[in-house]
Amino acid sequence: MSAAQPLPHVSTSPPDHDQQRHDERLSAGLERPAELAPGVLAIFTGRAGGVSAAPYDSLNMGGSVGDDPAAVTANRRLVAQACGLPLGRLTWMHQVHGSAVSYVAAPQPASPAPLPKVDAQFTDVPGLAMVVMVADCAPVLLADPKARVVGAAHAGREGMAAGVITELLTAMSGAGADPAMITAVIGPHICGGCYEVPAEMQARVAAQEPEAACVTRAGTPGIDIRTGIEAQLARAGVQQVTGDPRCTAETPGLYSYRRDGRTGRFAGLIWLSS
Repeated sequence: MSAAQPLPHVSTSPPDHDQQRHDERLSAGLERPAELAPGVLAIFTGRAGGVSAAPYDSLNMGGSVGDDPAAVTANRRLVAQACGLPLGRLTWMHQVHGSAVSYVAAPQPASPAPLPKVDAQFTDVPGLAMVVMVADCAPVLLADPKARVVGAAHAGREGMAAGVITELLTAMSGAGADPAMITAVIGPHICGGCYEVPAEMQARVAAQEPEAACVTRAGTPGIDIRTGIEAQLARAGVQQVTGDPRCTAETPGLYSYRRDGRTGRFAGLIWLSS
């Protein structure tokens, strides 16, 4: 996959000619997954095509944001069906803005079993979809099609600074993946031009990931999550990096916590085909 042909996603916005070559402005509704690499499928969801009521309208994937649990389950089932997978083959994390990683060897038990408190997960088992949920943080999908290992990470300000991408790459390498063979996709997230933070916070993050410090369009201290992630990928030897250029805060068709406060979550999913 190249930057000119992103993963399928849901868009409710009119065409944006600056992004048209990247996302081809797909019509509202759930799309089919794309082949990220041979034997690897992936997709990003958006807001359209679900059943949740405002302010979660409509394809909210987050189960802990105040939405009707029945609506969330219905939305997750719709996404699973679009992916050609049973709902039980989607694997979830209790994301805590850290850098812990888990290996997934089998479908998760039905709730109310607690989810692992991690921000990245990976597998080498076909048909198990690694799910990451976001609403300004970056969903990052990784795949080594030769080693047949895929992973997903939740990389926001704190997780990126803590090195969640580095930790996931280390774990995947321990399972046989080669960073030089890995394809990485950085999903939609808040851009550095919008992500204003206090100067003290910027300095703290920059002390861990210097490349992430930036100046917003308003001329204030900011955090560039994408640049921080790209730096971690480059240091690890990942050469094939692409992404979705949309900023969550500027795109009505995506959830954004910073823009809306009370809102839903969209997701990135990646899995090995059988």
